[in-house]
Amino acid sequence: MGDLEYDYVLFIDEAGDDGLSKIAPIDLGGSSEWLVISGVLVRAENEATCRTWLDAVRTDINALQSGTLHFRKLSPKKQLRAAGMLGDLPVKLFTVCSNKKNMRGHRNVRAEAVGGKQWFYNWIVRILMERVTNYCLKNSIRKLGRPGKVKVLFSVRGGHSYGQTKAYWEWLRASGRPFLDKHQIKFEVLSFGLVEYEPHYMHAGLQLADIVASAFYQAVETNSAKWSTEPAKALGKAMASSDGTITDTGLVIQPHRIDDIGLSMDQKQIFIHYGYQFRP
Repeated sequence: MGDLEYDYVLFIDEAGDDGLSKIAPIDLGGSSEWLVISGVLVRAENEATCRTWLDAVRTDINALQSGTLHFRKLSPKKQLRAAGMLGDLPVKLFTVCSNKKNMRGHRNVRAEAVGGKQWFYNWIVRILMERVTNYCLKNSIRKLGRPGKVKVLFSVRGGHSYGQTKAYWEWLRASGRPFLDKHQIKFEVLSFGLVEYEPHYMHAGLQLADIVASAFYQAVETNSAKWSTEPAKALGKAMASSDGTITDTGLVIQPHRIDDIGLSMDQKQIFIHYGYQFRP
């Protein structure tokens, strides 16, 4: 990443997938109903401390058999403890939960021209980055007196081209305000030379991001035998907020017209917990 200086580090991981041609539970054997993308934001001076934090979590829950922490493989008790410990750290957490049922078979030719076949993934990442960069801009102006730079590190997943994601961001920056969206990525805090991607095991911060993405995925994937909202709730103290509200900042649900998604009461639970209101 060269010698570029930065003030924050954002670690990004995901759970679920971005397939749209066939989607569960509508289609037998379809892709996941949800795509969850999460970010853990730390101050630059705490980037190396992520290893200390992760080691403390692994030691506390006795998850030392492997060199890498995989949240989904933990017992429910260990998952809850790991999430609770992360929630107590000096970090800010962001999550976008996209329910894909209404996107089944959908194509966006305009977006494909920029982001390729992964346009839907790029779009959900964009929603995450809008919240993160807005938070960082406000926070850095208040604390540093200037826009602070954010280093972004993606956890590598097969099938994604992170170069296409950066190209999509460049297109957004050049084209100005995103079409039909009140939110914007604050490019004052981004430098494309500070956007990289590494395997999950290469950085402790990415394993912390896995805790967040997996906890929220587990909270919305109600058809799973491991369904539980408790780990996602345990992250609450670290969830990012705007004017004291986590809704639409630390936790975003898509589509934004939440009453039209057709969620079950179980699926609504985690969103209600964090302040979303559904019509009776």
